[in-house]
Amino acid sequence: MIVARSVAFNILFYLNTVVFLIIGIPTFVMPYQAIVEVAKTWGRVNLFLLRVVAGVKFELRGGDKIPPGAMIVASKHQSAWETFALMPLFDSPTIIMKRELMWIPLFGWLMMKGRMVGVDRSGRVQALIRMAERARAELACGRQLIIFPEGTRRPVGAEPDYKSGVAFLYAKAGVPCLPVALNSGVFWPRRSILRRPGTVVVDILDPIPPGLDKKTFLARLEQAIEPATARLVATADVTP
Repeated sequence: MIVARSVAFNILFYLNTVVFLIIGIPTFVMPYQAIVEVAKTWGRVNLFLLRVVAGVKFELRGGDKIPPGAMIVASKHQSAWETFALMPLFDSPTIIMKRELMWIPLFGWLMMKGRMVGVDRSGRVQALIRMAERARAELACGRQLIIFPEGTRRPVGAEPDYKSGVAFLYAKAGVPCLPVALNSGVFWPRRSILRRPGTVVVDILDPIPPGLDKKTFLARLEQAIEPATARLVATADVTP
């Protein structure tokens, strides 16, 4: 039954994505916030399909800790789930993503229209500088910048691998950083077609104010996210 429901959801997920890509086409002649709203709605529909078809629910904790205005949102990254599910939580989100994704016809063009921030992972220091410049421009517009500090999805229980890029960005941005813990990988495992019934929990943690040095910030970020994530994984509500 889990396999059948997972396959059904995956088919609907991709069909839903195609539908929203088509819906997004008119936004090319609109302000960028129009495609952002389309992307947020796409995320909400995916969450609805995931709950109804695959039995995967969503619980938000600590939503009252989200400050207004510009911020860096630093989230644990266990699966593809958070790439769409986090966006509806914020007013004007933008996301740091692999530059190569912006080369995908239509999808990538819409991401550029929404002023998502591409990063060249092979570019090292110069790539970080360009990313920070783009990120600061979006933050200056009051946007919420979603970044995955480990750079890629990590399996549940894997040793943390926080990259220096998030600390570099924090030092340049001068805005609060909002740590986010979650347990999505229990229900949407990395590199698997299975969607296990239960409740994905997202825990919004206390914001980290601007002004810390990079080493102190990175340690504080990891010390906030990792224990909270471990608790969510250990207490995950998995439906038999």
